[in-house]
Amino acid sequence: MSSTSPLRNRLPYVAPRLAQAALQRARLTVVPRRRTQAPRVPFVTFVSIILLGGVVGLLMFNTSMQQASFRETALQNQATDLGAQQEALEMDLQLLNDPAHVAAAAEKLGMVLPTTGAGVLHLGSGKISGDPQPATGADRLPLEPPGPRRPADLDPPPVKQKVTASAGADGVPTTVQ
Repeated sequence: MSSTSPLRNRLPYVAPRLAQAALQRARLTVVPRRRTQAPRVPFVTFVSIILLGGVVGLLMFNTSMQQASFRETALQNQATDLGAQQEALEMDLQLLNDPAHVAAAAEKLGMVLPTTGAGVLHLGSGKISGDPQPATGADRLPLEPPGPRRPADLDPPPVKQKVTASAGADGVPTTVQ
């Protein structure tokens, strides 16, 4: 108890001083701050600008996507047309590379296949070896093979009969062969 007794002894002296300090603080009054509202115009303007920018951005994005879609459709149509044109050109090329076509074009130009002696030209010396003979029109090969022959049974020899004259309705004799 001896430890608590010095505090009890000092309490009557300390309490009045604390009370007096509290009383002085209580006399000072805190004036409440004047509350000022933030101006609403800048905030509303900021939000409006953000919304307007978003709408304009979405419209521009939608427009660019539609333009890209139209461009894609146009390019697909162009690719289809070019594919058909390439196929037609390849078919024409196959027709031009056909050996029968090449042979017909060569014949129109007067070219024939050499069937007799051929010569070889040596480029380094300029000499010709072999016995070259010029090709003639008689050396032509037929371009089109002959068609199939009809059997003789399908073309029998014609039968001829002689009919004797008989008197017609006007009395003039007629003959039929």
